[in-house]
Amino acid sequence: MSISAYFRLIRAGYVLAREGALSVTEGQGIKGPAARLIKLARLIERRSVRKTGRVERLSKALQKLGPTYVKLGQMLATRPDIVGPHVSGDLQGLQDQMPPFDQKLVPQILKSSLGGAADKLDRVSDPIAAASIAQVHEAYIEGQKVAVKLLRPDIEERFYKDLASMRAAAGLAERFVPKSRRLRPLDVIKTLERSAFLEMDLRLEAAAISEMNENTADDPGFEIPTVIWPQTSKEVMTTSWMEGIPIRDHAKIDAAGLDRKKIAKDLLQSFLRHAIRDGFFHADMHPGNLFVAPHDGTVRAVDFGIMGRIGAEEQKFLAEILYGFITRNYQRIAQLHFDIGYVPKDQSVDDFAQALRAIGEPLVGRSADQISMAKVLTQLMDVTELFNMQTRTELVMLQKNMVLVEGVARSLDPELNMWTTAEPIVSEWVKRKVGPEGIIKDAIATGNEFLLAAKKLPDLLNRYEKMLEDAEQQQQRTPFFMKRWFAALSTILMVLVAAAALKTLLF
Repeated sequence: MSISAYFRLIRAGYVLAREGALSVTEGQGIKGPAARLIKLARLIERRSVRKTGRVERLSKALQKLGPTYVKLGQMLATRPDIVGPHVSGDLQGLQDQMPPFDQKLVPQILKSSLGGAADKLDRVSDPIAAASIAQVHEAYIEGQKVAVKLLRPDIEERFYKDLASMRAAAGLAERFVPKSRRLRPLDVIKTLERSAFLEMDLRLEAAAISEMNENTADDPGFEIPTVIWPQTSKEVMTTSWMEGIPIRDHAKIDAAGLDRKKIAKDLLQSFLRHAIRDGFFHADMHPGNLFVAPHDGTVRAVDFGIMGRIGAEEQKFLAEILYGFITRNYQRIAQLHFDIGYVPKDQSVDDFAQALRAIGEPLVGRSADQISMAKVLTQLMDVTELFNMQTRTELVMLQKNMVLVEGVARSLDPELNMWTTAEPIVSEWVKRKVGPEGIIKDAIATGNEFLLAAKKLPDLLNRYEKMLEDAEQQQQRTPFFMKRWFAALSTILMVLVAAAALKTLLF
């Protein structure tokens, strides 16, 4: 590790202390030398920051440290198992907003990234939004308005330097603070590094938009932009323009005569479709990334730099958990946790079901505005910790976005019943996967596997026949006392191959 990494680390510590960010450690039960060190560091805290809340202090400090630290804060917001629920809650309010870079650099970036294709971009505007990694401009292609996203100049070099200092801090923590090792700070930095560098290739974001467009082509009430590939590269991404009213601007939505209740319902159901049906969802659905079509109220989403993906087992897990709470089948939810391997086998299914009942039953008979699906999922994760369930990063990201989506939906319609709104989507999935339709699809899939195995059988038998011929030739050159060993081995191999072939055909 270079000495410059340690100097950058010292500077980061100074900024955090000076801006009052260390106030997040209050009430966290930190004791011993670490508590004394924090108390000493807070002596340089500026007086003015003490008049603000700790969330504002933390946010301002991370913004001042730059894009890498903003991204670290956003990632830690999804990891309450590392920073604790209070700090995680503080970080969830962190906005990724940075000053734009010099507009004079834009033409050169476009030319070097797109070559001749850049000439088709006319009337490129000043930045309309600027975040830590990229900023967005309006432009036109043959008279059609488009959105052009540009990476910040030298952003990769900046990230490399900041990540080096973060790795130094993580290494020191693992070496000198043994209790921190279970949180694997070095792995946290590796996760941040992977996430950040995925965002720094805009072709990958364009691919995510393309995939989601295929998934949602026929979905009602939800739209995303399309990619304009000739004007897209690693540093530049061009998409169709998404006109819309900011979803947080309720006055404009009402003035346009749009139905806020329907918008709220469409937003929640769209998110559940993406997660449960597709296993691929927008993982940063805060209000700044959501708009409403002014003519019909369709929800329009932008900024696909952070996406979530869950596998088939996690899709089933999410759908059946929600369905289990809707139908109050706590035993089924508990058993599912054990079946999928999330809760260790040495725990009690019945005790776990009882803990789940403690979450679900208080919801019975309560009014719509008192029922929070996001709160239920949060309580579920708290309960699973008591039963030694390992943290699942993909599910934590899903839960975080459920909080975001529910917050936006409730702001549009405070009386929205989360469970009745979710029920059609969840029930449809359960019916499709567990009902007759799902059984037929599974049977077809099994049949296809059977045919594939049957096609392989002749080749398997030919290989066995060739093996026998080689064995016979070898046997002729082998002393008599060894021949019986070859005969026995050949018989065993024949039985094993036959058994394997039979199992393949039958199962």
